[in-house]
Amino acid sequence: MSNNEITLRDSVESDVPAIQSIYAYHVLNGTASFEIEPPTVEDMRGRRADVLSKGLPYIVAERGGVVLGYAYATLYRARPAYRFTCEDSVYVHEAMARQGVGGKLLAEVIRRCTAGGWRQMIAVIGDNNAASMAVHANQGFFLAGTMHNVGFKFNAWRDTAMMQRALGDGSDTPAPDDGH
Repeated sequence: MSNNEITLRDSVESDVPAIQSIYAYHVLNGTASFEIEPPTVEDMRGRRADVLSKGLPYIVAERGGVVLGYAYATLYRARPAYRFTCEDSVYVHEAMARQGVGGKLLAEVIRRCTAGGWRQMIAVIGDNNAASMAVHANQGFFLAGTMHNVGFKFNAWRDTAMMQRALGDGSDTPAPDDGH
């Protein structure tokens, strides 16, 4: 494997400072996230642990040992009827924007969530970010709707695009009987 190749792998504890740094940049400089203050490294450790405790993927893209971006899935909502639906998040180091890293991360999260039995994936895209919407559209997501003026950041009201795609059989077959 060449040192120039991008590798996707499960995140590990030692990745968290790089993950936090990538996310902090987006919180402070963009509208993809509606957080106002970046979470601490410890906050990010807790968030990662919560994702992993639910059996959902939390992965990184790296090249030459440097984390270029990360992606994960969370439960879409806590109520049991939503148990087959997850939501993705993808963040890429600002120097790696528009170089295909986000698409690779998203494709892998989709693959892992499909293998894990989830049937729908939702993307909640802050400020209708065109680049993020394009990455999602390239992975089979469609625009499910727009929530207008739901966030207020950088002294302006911001919309949220909701995108969705089926995973595996989607709703074409009954969900597994899991007692609910």
